[in-house]
Amino acid sequence: MKKIFDEEVRLQLMLDVEAAIARAHAKVGNVSSEHAQMITDKANTQFVKLERVWEIEKDTNHDIMAMVKALTEQCGAAGDYVHLGATSNDIVDTVTALQFKKAIEMIMDDLMIFENTLIDLAEEHKNTVMVGRTHGQFAIPLTFGMKIAAYALETHRHLVRLEEARSRICVGKLSGAVGTGAALGEHAKELQIITMESLGLGYEEASLQLVGRDRYVEFIAILSNISASLEKFAVEIRNLQRSEIGEVAEAFDREKQVGSSTMAHKKNPITCENVTGLARVQRAFIIPTLENSPLWHERDLSNSSTERFTIGHSCVLVDDMLVKMNKVFANLAVFPDKMKKNLEMSQGLIMAEALMMALVKKGIGRQDAHEMTRRISMGCIDEGHDMRTGLLADETVSSLFTPEELDALLDPANYTGRAAEIVDDVSVIISG
Repeated sequence: MKKIFDEEVRLQLMLDVEAAIARAHAKVGNVSSEHAQMITDKANTQFVKLERVWEIEKDTNHDIMAMVKALTEQCGAAGDYVHLGATSNDIVDTVTALQFKKAIEMIMDDLMIFENTLIDLAEEHKNTVMVGRTHGQFAIPLTFGMKIAAYALETHRHLVRLEEARSRICVGKLSGAVGTGAALGEHAKELQIITMESLGLGYEEASLQLVGRDRYVEFIAILSNISASLEKFAVEIRNLQRSEIGEVAEAFDREKQVGSSTMAHKKNPITCENVTGLARVQRAFIIPTLENSPLWHERDLSNSSTERFTIGHSCVLVDDMLVKMNKVFANLAVFPDKMKKNLEMSQGLIMAEALMMALVKKGIGRQDAHEMTRRISMGCIDEGHDMRTGLLADETVSSLFTPEELDALLDPANYTGRAAEIVDDVSVIISG
């Protein structure tokens, strides 16, 4: 991913755009095919050296013109037709679109690998019962597989978002100084279409001087959405790895890895903590991206400095976080025995909803059943005994259920609803 935004690679992309423009001019008869071929042949960093571009830029104080001059030097008589009818941002924005295209492909590959890792883990644990938690408190049971299936489906939605947005994001332009195409002449529209099609990009139908920055906002917003999901997943692993919960843990090399310079027993969720921090940095880039939309008139230059920083860094960070989180989940240590122990720690209170629904089936109104269950639950908490004892002590409940029926009602494995089926459904969605 870093390579996509490397200075020499960017120079080659600029040269690719210049060559595509020259070939388009040849197609409509503005430039001879021989001159277009000469430009294409020399539009390569083998001939146009980055060091030479930088040398010229010291005088011109203009990076695109420095590239144009460096290419012109290599093209002989064809140099007169380099950059014909174009403006700087025809090159800059089209190069950015090419970078977007490559970055999106890489991020989509990352997402596909990650969603497959998640669904494999979900299928492995679709019947592994664990405590559900809301507000940090015991709720009702679910399965670990279902939790991970929800993460897999969230990851899949990011893939769909990128696929849907790709054609809106990967858009270049060849329309001149304020978008009218005046310098391109009578074939201006055709020139833009030919150039962008040859580069595998869409084109901006109405651009002024820039490709619409709403497109950039959409891309960085999708990346920010991905990073928010990755932080969410990372925070859950961090919480479940807490000593007092201990249901899962990041992989830890017991032979060599060190958790603390002084506390030798420590095994910390360092990758998830790393991702949590990086996600916050990446999401911060959405603000300058939004600020780059309201520019003066047809454009100003206030967006340029921030985009040189935010676009590449956003792509690199999201790629990095996806790779790291895939590694975390692919090697995740899962402890079903500890999940069972935590379920037992609730002393049956986690099954209050199951009891309430069973009372409704026995003919008691839902609200009355809720109040009865709430009263018994609070009594168990106050008196320090388990739910089964409280239920057996209640005349109404003990008259409606046998001890064996109560045991079945209090078994978390009997109250996971569609959890396993949900995992299967998500697996089908992801497999397509």
